[in-house]
Amino acid sequence: MKLTILGTGNAMVTRCYNTCFALSEGEDFLLVDAGGGNGILRQMADAGLTFPHLHHLFLTHAHTDHLLGVVWVVRAVAEAISKGKYEGEFTVWGHDVALGVLEPLCRALLPGKLSKHFGARIHFTEIRPGDVLSCLGMELTVFDILSTKAKQYGFRAVLPDGQVLTCLGDEPCNPACFDFARNADWLLTEAFCLYEDRDVFRPYEKHHSTALDAAKMATELGVKNLVLYHTEDKTIATRKARYTAEARSAFTGAVYVPEDLETIAL
Repeated sequence: MKLTILGTGNAMVTRCYNTCFALSEGEDFLLVDAGGGNGILRQMADAGLTFPHLHHLFLTHAHTDHLLGVVWVVRAVAEAISKGKYEGEFTVWGHDVALGVLEPLCRALLPGKLSKHFGARIHFTEIRPGDVLSCLGMELTVFDILSTKAKQYGFRAVLPDGQVLTCLGDEPCNPACFDFARNADWLLTEAFCLYEDRDVFRPYEKHHSTALDAAKMATELGVKNLVLYHTEDKTIATRKARYTAEARSAFTGAVYVPEDLETIAL
């Protein structure tokens, strides 16, 4: 199984795409969020991810930089169905608030010849904390990250080989959710900026964390591999080296600070 990071930036980036990623087993993949626009189509194309092999999408929350790209994914799947180039069904998993924004938006923006597939082969399926979702040989346990800004879900996935991967969404891990991340083989978490740059980017005012904060949390939770994303893009030329160095100062496991379209073997 592999992890492909399709985008690594926060909401207002212009030098990279918004944070979203795919978990792949062979050609089939699960998409987690889709960024803020039709740039998702190019990111997927450049990553070699094709719509006939996409059957599930996990939507963490209803912020523009995570949800709007889903409209384009739904459109692309619906067009493939209409052209006879898609087999099976497509499901978007999300909580009630996120789907309450997404489905009406898709119905308002997409023509009837595409929206006619909603409920038949394209499904907007509400999920709740504690639900266990299955796809690609994985089991994903859903949890509420207890956001202070907007309702948001993450998941703890057991991969086919038994490894555990936890996605925390785009906020620091609430202590009440620590058990979902504890001893994970892979922890995917935001790092809005470097700790040394906190006075410039003010992450705490936005309820985000720094690379150093994420590393300290990963150490406390006994994580093996730490993946940092959802960053600012003003320092993108030096981001990988500097974020990695700061995280390694507080974490002895493997640190990944991916660029857009980077793939990590799990």
